[in-house]
Amino acid sequence: MLQFLGHEENPLRPDEWARLTDTVIEVARRTLVCRRFIDLYGPLGAGVQTVAYDEFQGVAPGAVDIVGEEDTAKVFSDQRTFKTIPILYKDFLLHWRDLEAARAHAMPLDVSAAAGAAAFCSQREDELILHGHQKLGHEGLMNATGRATIPLRDWSAPGNGYQNVVEATERLLANGHYGPYAVVTSPRLYAALHRVFEKTGVLEVETIRQLAPEGVFQSNLLGGESAVVVSTGRENLDLAVAMDLSVAYLGAQRMNHPFRVLECLLLRVKHPDAICTIERPG
Repeated sequence: MLQFLGHEENPLRPDEWARLTDTVIEVARRTLVCRRFIDLYGPLGAGVQTVAYDEFQGVAPGAVDIVGEEDTAKVFSDQRTFKTIPILYKDFLLHWRDLEAARAHAMPLDVSAAAGAAAFCSQREDELILHGHQKLGHEGLMNATGRATIPLRDWSAPGNGYQNVVEATERLLANGHYGPYAVVTSPRLYAALHRVFEKTGVLEVETIRQLAPEGVFQSNLLGGESAVVVSTGRENLDLAVAMDLSVAYLGAQRMNHPFRVLECLLLRVKHPDAICTIERPG
């Protein structure tokens, strides 16, 4: 545990602190969507406030010859900027009477408030990855400049969801991104995929998983009817993590004990054309 997270006045015993932090991590693992298919870069250190943001353009094949003398286009950054890594956080409170009651009666500490804070913080992480943050100048998967976009078909008609994903992967292949692919959809579109695909006896979503082995996920942060297909891999994008999800004690207030669930991270899109959004035109 980082020294500044566990304030010297932290009222929790080691076993209580472990229960608290374990709960936060378990909730995050259940809640987070985008981390399931995006590689992590880091942790870089809690004090790291900026990170290099490289963008690469163009796709040139490697060479084949006998002596290795043929010239090839080198892989290098076409544009490098430095971006600030934001802090994502949510506070919660443990009441001193609850803490004393748990100890007096040898009961496990109730960490429901910590679980709730972890869920909110995890949602905020996925929102940052999917939609970015306009005020901070960060883009997400759904609005990255240079991404591919295809029109949304009517997924209520059998086979249209599968066909849309096929079209998206074709666009990514044409851009030189060969996968593996991951798909994230809105809940409405995800529900439409749970029916038997034509006469195969297999759900449509299972057929799509053959195209997207990195996973087919749903997120309530994609409202209405929208989806995104991503060619994964750190050559295309990653999540720069200065400090992974942690719990900090904020110091006693009016006898009660406020804590904070926090993390510091930033999505880095290196090849925007490795992303294809599926949206309604206009």
